[in-house]
Amino acid sequence: MKLPTVIISALKLILPKTSDKKPYMRWLNYHHLYYFKVIAHEGGISNASKKLRLGQPALSAQLKLLEDSLGEQLFERKNRALFLTEAGEIVLEYANHIFKLGDELMEVIDDKTLASRRQVHIGTLQCIPKSFTHQLIQQTRKEVNCKVTVLEGSANFLLQELLAHKIDMMITDAPPSTNVSSPIETRLLSRIPISVFGTREFSHLKKDFPKSLEGQPMILPTAHSQIRLDIDAFFHNKKIEIDVVIETQDSSLQKILGITGMGLVVLPQFAGREYIHLKKFVEIGTLPKVTTDYWLVTAQRKIENPIATHIMKNFKLI
Repeated sequence: MKLPTVIISALKLILPKTSDKKPYMRWLNYHHLYYFKVIAHEGGISNASKKLRLGQPALSAQLKLLEDSLGEQLFERKNRALFLTEAGEIVLEYANHIFKLGDELMEVIDDKTLASRRQVHIGTLQCIPKSFTHQLIQQTRKEVNCKVTVLEGSANFLLQELLAHKIDMMITDAPPSTNVSSPIETRLLSRIPISVFGTREFSHLKKDFPKSLEGQPMILPTAHSQIRLDIDAFFHNKKIEIDVVIETQDSSLQKILGITGMGLVVLPQFAGREYIHLKKFVEIGTLPKVTTDYWLVTAQRKIENPIATHIMKNFKLI
């Protein structure tokens, strides 16, 4: 029977490098592995010693013991700073998985109801409507008994977290650059028309739309988002000068500001029309040929999260 690649890789870490045809099992010291993990995350022995409340000489000695037991150098020093070697990157990836599973194990022991529950960590841009994220969580929890953790941040930050396997997937408005070193998988979920919404005092702007928006106060996403670039391009091509009074990536804040009459908001149709039913917004008009995309992105990893795999294959935006 052929062993899976992940098991072969793990065995290489714990079996000695010897020509003996009968390899013997060597125990991995998890205290040393944990100290290594903290050093890597804290960026050096000094910071790690403060967090662990352990003297620097003792911590350095523990790290040296781990390196000796693995037969690999895990850090290299450059300009008084520690950097992970290639072997260190591999060991850190396994360490992160090992201690994450340990945390889950303790949760299961402490709470028997978690025995069949798995976790999924999802990253999302602030510009993604909360109603979209709500749909994803609702569908996932309905189909799978799991714990969902949501992290918000910029596209670059979330991509780094994804590649480091700190999150399992991310929701974005544009696929990440393809020049990343780790293979990623993307799935376009939907392409939604973009409309302008406002309170009833702006209802007269429906006439002669979109020229009617000339000089009107607008609440828009910041230039960090793809949708803002598309909006700016639309008004530039139409030679319409709008008055951008507020910029924010937080879609919920955009809606709150719009509801209070501080300006017009530009939102995906489904995100704005839910407030029409609440009689808080009227739809002024739809921007021709301007859409927002919703993408799910995952990174290739040695140990796949089955929940993330299920979401990638089955989630549909209603």
